[in-house]
Amino acid sequence: MSIFYASSAASAAILTCVLVSTATAADIHIAVAGPMTGSTAAIGAQLREGAVAAVDALNASGLLPGTKVILSVADDACDPKQAVAVANQLTADRVKLVVGHYCSSSSIPASDVYAEAYIIQISPGSTNPQLTERGLKTVFRICGRDDQQGVVAAEYMLRHYPNNKIAVLDDKSTAGKSIADVVESRLQEAGENVIRLSYEAGEKDYTALVSRMKKDGIEIAYIGGYYTEIGLIVRQAAEAGAGFTIMANDTLMASEFWAITSTAGNGTLFTFMPDATKTPEAAEVVAKLRASSLSANGYALYAYAAVQAWADAVKRAGSFNAARVAGALRSQPIETVVGTVRFDTNGDNMAPGFVVYRWHDNTVETAE
Repeated sequence: MSIFYASSAASAAILTCVLVSTATAADIHIAVAGPMTGSTAAIGAQLREGAVAAVDALNASGLLPGTKVILSVADDACDPKQAVAVANQLTADRVKLVVGHYCSSSSIPASDVYAEAYIIQISPGSTNPQLTERGLKTVFRICGRDDQQGVVAAEYMLRHYPNNKIAVLDDKSTAGKSIADVVESRLQEAGENVIRLSYEAGEKDYTALVSRMKKDGIEIAYIGGYYTEIGLIVRQAAEAGAGFTIMANDTLMASEFWAITSTAGNGTLFTFMPDATKTPEAAEVVAKLRASSLSANGYALYAYAAVQAWADAVKRAGSFNAARVAGALRSQPIETVVGTVRFDTNGDNMAPGFVVYRWHDNTVETAE
């Protein structure tokens, strides 16, 4: 497989591409876009590895005869301005598919660029409902939505932590605030009194925040944000003997969270989609990824499934035309490594949404 590697300088939001091999007339270009650098780069690596494996398999399968799919990798560093620069460059490069972005604050502005250029965008991990609720016919997501996972988290807290003193936090990002709002709303509907707090992403010291929650007698804190800051809060809460349980959103499905917390992370709860690595549909792909020392965890299989869904739709549409492909994506269920994907009229996956997991000794287990 030929890969273009695209990286962006955050200060100037400049995208550059380096050609690794010579393209031919039959080559079709697609891209995976996400945080390849920055504090959420571990998630970007998951997207990249899944997309690379999917393109390798697609080119070997003969599903699209006479066509060679070439993948480029674009870095948005989870920055909205950089994401728009990436989108403009990929549009200029005339890609047919963008697998991405990851951060909703990147996916949403980038989606306007792709929609105007009639490029299919399938996000493996952007959960903010706004992404698919603006009538953009070329925008899809494989993952679930915050208004699903937030309810799952809140219901779990209501069942397992009744009458506990609760705090709900967000990092002021599009995704973090979105999910925290859903959790807070559902808890309040159930009659819970919630202390709402925010924090600044990118900081290293959250001891003042931890001290406030400890002083307020918080027993469980829900955090909408990203694994780096949440990991620091978890570790600093343990160091302070705060004694409260922390629950968070899907970003904690990354081994880097445990690298930050070590055993302080034991018992930390979070929501994520059903574990596709344990399904029969994914067994062969998981084995191949692991044999190549690549991770199948987190969003890797969801990025893989995005490529699968697009390729299946292209085959059925008999065309790379975005309008026809979008119609095919919505027209019938598609079998992928993450199970059956059914896109509704908005472009959302109608498959089962979220499961509650728990970190325990560097392992993720299903929480009961």
